[in-house]
This record gives sequence, structure tokens and C-alpha cells, in this order.
Amino acid sequence: MRRSVAEAARSVLLAADPSAKVKAARAAARDWRCGRLDRRFDVAMPDQPARPERPELLSPARMPKRGRAGSERGRIATLHALAHIEFAAIDLAFDLIGRFGDAFPTAFVDDWMRVGAEEAMHFALLARRLRALGTGYGDLPAHGGLWEAAEATTQDAAARLAVVPMVLEARGLDVTPATIAHFCRAGDERSAALLTRILADEVRHVAAGVRWFRFCCDAERFDAADRWRVLVGLHFRGAIKPPFNDSARGAAGLTTEFYSPLAVS
Repeated sequence: MRRSVAEAARSVLLAADPSAKVKAARAAARDWRCGRLDRRFDVAMPDQPARPERPELLSPARMPKRGRAGSERGRIATLHALAHIEFAAIDLAFDLIGRFGDAFPTAFVDDWMRVGAEEAMHFALLARRLRALGTGYGDLPAHGGLWEAAEATTQDAAARLAVVPMVLEARGLDVTPATIAHFCRAGDERSAALLTRILADEVRHVAAGVRWFRFCCDAERFDAADRWRVLVGLHFRGAIKPPFNDSARGAAGLTTEFYSPLAVS
């Protein structure tokens, strides 16, 4: 019997080594695209994804200061933090497929397989850039709370979509342009170009979240913006804070009617 899409997703989540996780993500997406996976959801997703021994995972309060934005130390710390976010995003995409894919049309798996493969590419590019700067992924501590959004939404696909792509990834749309500007001012055009490429992909990732969140809302006859605010209030412990990249959010379909009423100045 051929491997199922759930088995492929689970294999990504259980890969601890970063290189192995990237390879598993790319293989799963390629096999799905080429029709080599059966659309079966026959195995459960793990409660926690496998993680490498490094980086050391810390609470937000214990994370060290990154240093000045334009300094080499600051740029390396920023790239490392972004690499860690992309590493976690691989697991978030494949957990979404394996945990919730059976409740959606096949196009849902199409979208999130593509997202997962792109997150793996982003991580690989950032890890390579870190090596070019004389360091590597795992050499610095990292935020330990990125999986909390997944743990809080294991029973509700709409809540997962509301929080992960439409809050966490959307925040990346807000802050990345300023980060790119910092790198440009420091003369680090290679890193700036890499982040510009990632930003364009992340708009599509947020758009996928919005599209399938609306699918959930339409099925239950909820107003999407109202339902999003309810679910964010229930499942997201942080604040929805400006500044917002309204143009990038709008391009992804995440219009101001969603988040403006929750904005905390």
C-alpha cells in the first residue's frame, strides 16, 4: 500500500534534525504533487514535533537582547530568530495537513503542502546565510513558545487558521519591511534580498489561511471577521499591535475589518 498523506505529514513532524526535516518536507510535497500519496488520514499527529538538541529553547522573558539592529551581532541574532520561526512553521504546516486535512477539500492539502515546502526552503536559505556569516542554526538560544499556538488549537481547524497564519504569520508581514531596511542600511544586501523573497511568499501563506478560514466560516454561516475576533480572543494570549502592513495584509485578503477592532496601541 502506498504511503498516506497523513504518514507523510507525520514523518516531517518526527524528523528532529533540521536537514532531515527539510528533506522530509520537500519529499512529502513532491510526492503529493506527483500523485504518489494516497489521500488517507490514517495516523495521528504527534502532540509535539521532534526537536534537535540545539538551539536551547527559552521563554520570551529569558531571551537575550539581540544587540543593535545594524550591528553584525544584531543581524545574526535576527536571522537566527527568523530561521527558528521558519523551522517551526514547517511543522505547523504539516500538522495542519495531517490533523485537519480530512475535513477539507483536496485543494486544502494542495495549499498547505506548498506552504510547508516553502517554509522548508526559507529555513534552508536562512541557515545557509547564517553559515556564510560564520555561525549556524542552533548556535544561539531561541524562543520556546512557538508551538503553543498549535497546542491551543488542536481541536479546531478554524481556530488554528485564525491564530497561526492570520495572527502569527501576518505579524511577519508587519515587521519584515523594517527588518529589510535595517539590513540595507547596514550594507547587508544579501540578507535583505533573502528577506524580501521570504516576505513575498508569506503573503501567499497568509492568503491561504484567510481562504480556508473563510471556507470554515461559510460552512457554519459565520461572518468571517466577527468569528476571527472571537477565536483570537479565545486562543491567542498576546495583543494585536500596530504598526500594520495594511497593503501586504490586504493583498492576502486580511482586510482591516478583521484586526482594526482588536488593535492595541
